[in-house]
Amino acid sequence: MTTKYAALLRGINVGGHKRVPMPELRTVLGELGHTDIATHLQSGNAVFRSEDEDESALAHALEQALHQRFGFPVGCVVRSGSYLAAVADACPFPAAELEGKQLHVTYFDRPVESGRFAGVDAQAYLPEAFQLGDRCLYLYAPDGLGRSKLAEALARPRQTEGLTATTRNWNTVAKLVEMTRV
Repeated sequence: MTTKYAALLRGINVGGHKRVPMPELRTVLGELGHTDIATHLQSGNAVFRSEDEDESALAHALEQALHQRFGFPVGCVVRSGSYLAAVADACPFPAAELEGKQLHVTYFDRPVESGRFAGVDAQAYLPEAFQLGDRCLYLYAPDGLGRSKLAEALARPRQTEGLTATTRNWNTVAKLVEMTRV
């Protein structure tokens, strides 16, 4: 039996740096033995089917293949469609009432202890807000991610050191849930 996954690549195709064309990403995924491959946008979102059930191993294999093909490291987070749907369902903010640019999910490669973010004074950034979830962080940024002071504070090295983390806006979150439905 195969599982449908999303591969979320970190920091590619931003400002002309770390170019990974989506057709080549699909080729790399195919060379790794995955099937039913599709990409979404140019920012490193791909869905695929695999018989492998180890998300970390899938991410590691993709990272190695991308590094070998393109010559630079690319952090990857791989998550099953059921996980993505559970994250969307557990959103602590009123997603249906917000614009996609106001709500974001940062996916982490492993569980994150709340103490990692204890030094962030959430009250100082209101009305912006965040909440940790299952290997993810939800961020409400009413003026968008680009203007978010809270997003800057959450991305500081103390909070993200040693993690692979990649953020998607709610429109992309919803699209990936749709694309990974079995």
